[in-house]
Amino acid sequence: MTKLSLPENITNEKLTDLYKEMWLIRFFDEKVDEFFAKGLIHGTTHLAVGQEASASGPCAVLRDEDKITSTHRGHGHCIAKGADVNKMMAELFGRTTGYCKGKGGSMHIADVEKGNLGANGIVGGGIPLAVGSALTSSMKKLNYVTVCYFGDGATNEGSFHEALNLAAVWNLPVVFICENNQYGMSGPVKDMVKIPDIATRADSYGFPGVVVDGTDMVDLMNVSHQAVERARNGQGPTLIEAKTYRWKGHSKSDAKKYRTREEEKEWRAKDSIKRFKDVLIEAEVITEEKAEELKQEAKKEIEDAVEFAKEGPMPSKEDLLTDVYA
Repeated sequence: MTKLSLPENITNEKLTDLYKEMWLIRFFDEKVDEFFAKGLIHGTTHLAVGQEASASGPCAVLRDEDKITSTHRGHGHCIAKGADVNKMMAELFGRTTGYCKGKGGSMHIADVEKGNLGANGIVGGGIPLAVGSALTSSMKKLNYVTVCYFGDGATNEGSFHEALNLAAVWNLPVVFICENNQYGMSGPVKDMVKIPDIATRADSYGFPGVVVDGTDMVDLMNVSHQAVERARNGQGPTLIEAKTYRWKGHSKSDAKKYRTREEEKEWRAKDSIKRFKDVLIEAEVITEEKAEELKQEAKKEIEDAVEFAKEGPMPSKEDLLTDVYA
């Protein structure tokens, strides 16, 4: 038996829940992929299959009162922060039972009661919002931490640099998490950034930058815990770069012609869910049978969410402008 070195709040029960949560995230995105192809989901979607650990790991160490800001590729973040998959699926199906009553779609899911300040269709759009949230916590002495998710492409936006500088100057309780999935749309990150590690950009703002394997749940939880507690204790921000990979294209219109099948195969071999399962079995937290049971439970929850979504009513013409304009 291998003893896991983890933050105190990560119990065996929590680890079991996290394993199921990772399957919920994957099955949700795979189901969205299926129904988008059938024309039952409209608009656009950005899937994060393969990035389950970078969503679940950081959220696992947060308190209920802590906040997150998400991205256009944010289904996993929402689920990891406690979102209702029924309401999420209904939103993507355009039903009034969804989070935004069917009017927001994939990129606008938010649940303030759960601390999810919202997904964001603007690249880098959530970064200054996270800093604003952290400023609120600091000024009102609320002692919550804000975790800010964004992709590698966002680190070349002005909002990234302005927000990180302000967070550093004001020593704010925020943790910046760059999910470096190797591509900004169709451009490889190595062609967009001259440095090997985006995390080193934190040096110029005077706070720590940490690189972590974005497919390793245990490392992600430990690194995130250190950063969150550092922020909560008044020591300011941290930039975590989680090196990961999206198995699907940038969006539904992406044929992925810019990358090789060999590269995809190499990253799929690092499947974060399988790696986490192997760790939990080795540590005798779960058995192979329990792992399969949790996987099937997650699959059924997503199938039930689809039925919930299909049964929900569509918005009426009379409701077209409600909740849209203040």
